Amino acid sequence: MTSNPMMTERVYEGVISTDKPMTISGTINKTMGLLAIVVLVSAYTWNLAVTGFADKLKLIMYTGLIGTLIMAAVARRMPQHSKPLSIAFAVLEGLTLGGFSAIYNAIYPGIVVQAITGTFVSMFVMLVLFKARIIRATERFRSTVFTATLSIALFYVIALVLSLFHIGGPAQLLSSDSPVGIGISVFIIIIASLNFINSFDYIETGAERMAPKYLEWYGAFSLLATLIWLYVEIISLLAKLNRR
Repeated sequence: MTSNPMMTERVYEGVISTDKPMTISGTINKTMGLLAIVVLVSAYTWNLAVTGFADKLKLIMYTGLIGTLIMAAVARRMPQHSKPLSIAFAVLEGLTLGGFSAIYNAIYPGIVVQAITGTFVSMFVMLVLFKARIIRATERFRSTVFTATLSIALFYVIALVLSLFHIGGPAQLLSSDSPVGIGISVFIIIIASLNFINSFDYIETGAERMAPKYLEWYGAFSLLATLIWLYVEIISLLAKLNRR
């Protein structure tokens, strides 16, 4: 099992396909296509934010957030349906990210460009480290990052649930610009970045095993999820640094 919840060995089990095999280039192309969908849909919710439709924007953003969680959970259990699920995931992420980004950019002009740059630089660095085998997706590495990732996810859920009851402790800690709050953001960014190693390993392994072509969508889904998670955490960290 890999650290990325989307990446598990069981997606290879029992698969028989007469289709063309999975390739690295095919996965990259699908990832780029999903990113394009995210950007296009984000432009719509960004426009809502800058034109003052706050009530409508909030509903759309929450719909997108809940929808992405559902899509991720379903895709993990049904990798054979990754194509429609990943496209739906990209659309829902766009609904959330457009407004989210516009709000932050209005408060801190230029922060979105900085966060996007930081996200892709982080991914590129992880790719270089992976290809050079400086960081290897060993069993211990996968187990450690998997545990850290699930712990962070659990903390997110606890913070969200408590905030619904107007208990802001964990949520305030996540948004705090104190040294502890900044340290938490840095830690989460490191864990999110390390998830790329396992995604790269999954894609490389799938291509080597000549896995079914539909698993390209599953790999693209995982890369997109990690990219967006990292982007959100980087923009959050930049906002904290700007507030200090």
